[in-house]
Amino acid sequence: MRANILIMAHGTFQVPYPVNEPVLSYAPGSSEREELNAMYNKMYNQDPIDVPMYIGSEEVRTSDKRPMTPPHDHAKVLGHFNYGDASHVEVAIDSALEARTKWAAYSYVERASIFLKAADLVAGKYRAKINASTMLAQSKNCFQAEIDAACELTDFLRFNAYFGQQIMEMQPESADGIWNRTEYRSLEGFVFAVTPFNFTAIAANLPACMALMGNVVVWKPADSQMYSAQVLMEIFKEAGVPNGVINMVTVDGPVAGDVVFNHPDFSGLHFTGSTAVFRHLWKTIGENIAKYKTYPRIVGETGGKDFIVAHKSANPKHVSTAITRGAFEFQGQKCSAASRGYISESIWDDVKKFLEDDLSSISMGSPENFENFVTSVIDEKSFDKISTYIKNAKSSKDAEVIMGGNCDKKKGYFIEPTVILTKDPNYVTMREEIFGPVMTIYVFPDSEFTKTLELVDKTSEYALTGAILANDRYVIEKATKRLKNSAGNFYINDKPTGAVVGKQPFGGARGSGTNDKAGSMLNLLRWVSPRLIKETFVTPTDFRYPFLEKEK
Repeated sequence: MRANILIMAHGTFQVPYPVNEPVLSYAPGSSEREELNAMYNKMYNQDPIDVPMYIGSEEVRTSDKRPMTPPHDHAKVLGHFNYGDASHVEVAIDSALEARTKWAAYSYVERASIFLKAADLVAGKYRAKINASTMLAQSKNCFQAEIDAACELTDFLRFNAYFGQQIMEMQPESADGIWNRTEYRSLEGFVFAVTPFNFTAIAANLPACMALMGNVVVWKPADSQMYSAQVLMEIFKEAGVPNGVINMVTVDGPVAGDVVFNHPDFSGLHFTGSTAVFRHLWKTIGENIAKYKTYPRIVGETGGKDFIVAHKSANPKHVSTAITRGAFEFQGQKCSAASRGYISESIWDDVKKFLEDDLSSISMGSPENFENFVTSVIDEKSFDKISTYIKNAKSSKDAEVIMGGNCDKKKGYFIEPTVILTKDPNYVTMREEIFGPVMTIYVFPDSEFTKTLELVDKTSEYALTGAILANDRYVIEKATKRLKNSAGNFYINDKPTGAVVGKQPFGGARGSGTNDKAGSMLNLLRWVSPRLIKETFVTPTDFRYPFLEKEK
């Protein structure tokens, strides 16, 4: 264990060595279960809250109040958030730039201290609240909320502080009479964070990691995540993030983009969301490139069409468990969720039986009931999209729904874990991102394993996560090499989800993003602008080099 930060006026400081936050079990009778249940009921039954925008030192409210409702209980109004317009984005940028000079000049120790305090607040005082808000706002069951909102967020904050220190320690070699050193400056201007609904940890990390490195942020969370976003701002404020460093605005995406991407001080985009939106933003930035003082950093983690390949040597029970967990945890609303499977013919019958057993035992309903494995999808738009894919599969000559397939949105947006079997490896649900609890399976002849690897690589535009299950090591090696460019996170004999901060840096290429690996030093490097300083102790006084001397 490394030593703690030294409490001295001057000295060498070390960030506490990070350890992944332990995941609590929430088993019946546990104290954490009782505390979380009480907090959930308190937040559900309290008077509706009013969530402002946070701009500079102000909590900004407008006449445009948008309701916040639990996806699993959409008649219930938890509160309202205040919707803004272009003027609020402009003020947020001004507030960020006003805060920049002082924040960027802050020592790294001071900035790290703030976010380390935020980590302790998440892990302790706010643990039940951030988990309950995630259950209410995003319909995560207690365990999914725990590994996301409590643990992954805590890990991001602690590991980022440590990774940032490692960056500061990366210094060039010097020479006799010369001292070379690298200064890791913040980007010149403001940065823009756009975050999704599905992970509270991502919503916090995108603005926080940039702020840690000395940047000032305009942050636009997803409308459907505003309830837990409010709790994040409470944590940031209590941790000591100065006014103007992280400005939270809730406006229409194109409206925000029109202001942000036309501003000369725009210096970076940190994005998690759909591939189509990210491509549009990149295009807009490119078209406006001459307007900016500096070339903006563009970092994005986008869509996925994540795969499981099961060789004939794989254990069928291992395969079914990887599918059930990988495809249906959090209703498949993870960019890493398994959504296409390639199963060897000789083991398919056993895999199918185990999968049927798994799905028959899954309970679905409100996250308030801790026995529910599956809850609802995020909103009606998502429900309609996913249910349309299922409906079309039921009537297709190339596919059939063999498990699940029922959808109901009367009380909440509930879709059963659904398995589609297709005869066509290029069927639409093998290619397109659905972002819901739908797994499509193609059964291939045992003799066509190599051909199937080609299909895996070429069927989808994405390259985020994937898994190979096999007991034959030669097969594992072959798949690992052939699928080298098919996934940024590749799993051997496991589900293709569940990356842990500091252990499995996360990200993909192709249509899945820029692969800048959140949860590692690599991502933080994108948010600094290094300056090399060379200091010569004894300055030369003669321009002449030895080679200029006359021969004797």
